[in-house]
Amino acid sequence: MFDASIRPIIDPPLNQLARGCVAVGLTANGLTIFGFIFGIFCAVFISMGFFLAALICLLLNRLCDGLDGAVARRQGSTDFGGYLDIVCDFIFYAMVPFAFVVFSLENALAAGFLMLSFVGTGSSFLAYAILEAKNPDAVRAKAAMRASGKKSFFYLGGLTEGTETIAVFLLMLLFPAWFGVLAWVFGCLCVITTGWRVHAAFSDFAD
Repeated sequence: MFDASIRPIIDPPLNQLARGCVAVGLTANGLTIFGFIFGIFCAVFISMGFFLAALICLLLNRLCDGLDGAVARRQGSTDFGGYLDIVCDFIFYAMVPFAFVVFSLENALAAGFLMLSFVGTGSSFLAYAILEAKNPDAVRAKAAMRASGKKSFFYLGGLTEGTETIAVFLLMLLFPAWFGVLAWVFGCLCVITTGWRVHAAFSDFAD
């Protein structure tokens, strides 16, 4: 929901840092891998109950995730780079709730529901992207109709995008005793987002 609005705020500093990364020879794929390693450490620290250390690793993971795209725009993006970024992100999103289960089995049901809801948001987004790649003209036409007010619908993003997910993860690390409540609430929002995106796909591709 907030991804598009936050980009103008975070892009300028990321672009500044990206210049430094390129200058010292860092690549976009290298940053993606570094970020994933920080994500692994984040999960390990959660499972051990070291939530402050996990929070620091989470922030470093997200920093690398933002920088890899900024560096790719300077060095030239590749299909594999985009693929690697998506795979690492999705695995990281699943690692966090799984780590809370390792920390305490009392979190198992809430974590399972959250991971199930992530399957819905992730698959609905990627499946839409596949259809969009096959039918770019149809998508542009439908988007123009919505923008002109001829059709009432909202853009694909949904209630739970990357910004909201990381915000919830931060809350979980700051208030680990509230993991269950946060997981159930956010999981329900993910379910709504999945339905939202399925409706968008039906609206854009069914006819």
